[in-house]
Amino acid sequence: MRVLVVPFPWQTHVFNLVPPAWALQAAGHEVRMAVWPDQLDAVTGAGLTGVVVGPGESAQQRALRDRRRSSARGPAAPQSGPAALRPAPADLSALFDIRPHRERLGWPEVSGLFEDLVLPQAQRFNDPMADDLIAYARRWRPDLVLWGAKAFAGALAAAAVGAVHARVLYSVDVYPRMRADYLHAMAGLPTGERVDVLGDWLAGWAHRHGFAFDEDLVNGQFTVDPLPDAFRPDPRAAMLPMQFVPYNGPAVVPDWLSGTEREPAVPRVLMTFGDAVNDGPVRLLLSEQRVQQILDAVADLDIELVLTLPRTSWGALRQVPANTRLVESVPLSEVLPTCSAMVHHGGAWSFGCALRYGVPQLLVSQAFDAPLKFACLERAGAGLAMRPGEADGPAVRAALVRLLDDPAIRAGAARLGEEVRAMPSPNELARTLEEAVTAAGARRAA
Repeated sequence: MRVLVVPFPWQTHVFNLVPPAWALQAAGHEVRMAVWPDQLDAVTGAGLTGVVVGPGESAQQRALRDRRRSSARGPAAPQSGPAALRPAPADLSALFDIRPHRERLGWPEVSGLFEDLVLPQAQRFNDPMADDLIAYARRWRPDLVLWGAKAFAGALAAAAVGAVHARVLYSVDVYPRMRADYLHAMAGLPTGERVDVLGDWLAGWAHRHGFAFDEDLVNGQFTVDPLPDAFRPDPRAAMLPMQFVPYNGPAVVPDWLSGTEREPAVPRVLMTFGDAVNDGPVRLLLSEQRVQQILDAVADLDIELVLTLPRTSWGALRQVPANTRLVESVPLSEVLPTCSAMVHHGGAWSFGCALRYGVPQLLVSQAFDAPLKFACLERAGAGLAMRPGEADGPAVRAALVRLLDDPAIRAGAARLGEEVRAMPSPNELARTLEEAVTAAGARRAA
């Protein structure tokens, strides 16, 4: 069969789809990955076949340009009417509640989420590639489309040709509960006041290309989930589990991990805070000054701290303690099996690798879904979490000591690692997807 893979146009999201793409390719299927031009090297570097769709600029450039335009327009005028009732993010606690009978968000809260967050991001990163992608799907006629979470253009392309399609997650799945709350709250409004901003946007694309809108365009016919049960806040009938398999692009094992130092004499801790595109150069989640404060606070611990930091930030550190190994990068799949704990920024790959290798983790994140990750991690008893503003030297030291000393946390992390490795492999998922496509063909024939 023919398989079209459509990642959200960001490099880590491309990497997220490489393992299932390769499993399908190794099973003998034709696989092509459709990406913006700046991600083509990541696709071909993984040994996959790329198809270029979308604009000449990168997703990062587009996001930066849009932020600058928004800043240039100045602060928004004071609002009146229903929009003025939208809460601050702190009022969204019901969205991140993992108890069985959580309260739903009301219309002011959930409509604000969709109008201010979900729809603008969906338009920014899908509109530029939707026409190209649908046109290509109609030429190539895929039988199956795998689309990364938030890459709605993949669902549109699948619907345009009647292909089976599945949404592939990279994190805790907050979007279905957001959508459920939105539809529930909208149903309580008078008929004339009901506006489905995401549905109307997708319906516009569907009408433009000659097919109808349905909810599969939002959440997929299936959802492929690489996280264990503890990180599934809601039961989903159409969920397909797939164990997290690390891939983070080309990697080289450093000498200190391939020789006698691979097994450390004292507990090894990996600390990485990632990077993000802001209005200037690449910056850390935490400032170099805060990183230095953390280094000073843990300098007397009997550990080997491996700190990954962009080389451009090394000069900003006042002192690197004797128990710290400073590196620019390191393959997570190589270093984490040797680690006793991990302090990280909550990126999809650092989070997934920590789970896979059963490493207790301190999650320091400011992502939108961070509260849901925090709650699930706490429920699993496999780590600790804090916001960046809380991550000063004393707080990180106290959390790290607990990760290393608390047997319950170590046991929880080990249990999660066993669960992840027991989940269906990408190869097993490929067989399940083959069966889904065959079943869909039989239904069409009938």
